Amino acid sequence: MAERTDWEEKATGVLRAEMARHGVTHAQLVEKLADKGIEDNERNLRNIVSRGKFTAGFLLQCLSAPGCTSLYLE
Repeated sequence: MAERTDWEEKATGVLRAEMARHGVTHAQLVEKLADKGIEDNERNLRNIVSRGKFTAGFLLQCLSAPGCTSLYLE
């Protein structure tokens, strides 16, 4: 399996940090995504985030679902 790049590590870190900042678990994120019409399950979401191989669109969906309106990238 290919190793994650620094940017994939960064994207995963940003997503996990924002989930923690908003107090959202993977299960809650699945529910919030479903409210926006994006169907997934907790196991799949955990795997995607864990691998760090996701699109920018997926990242934006996951960040907007709990109400993230800004990002700190440093």
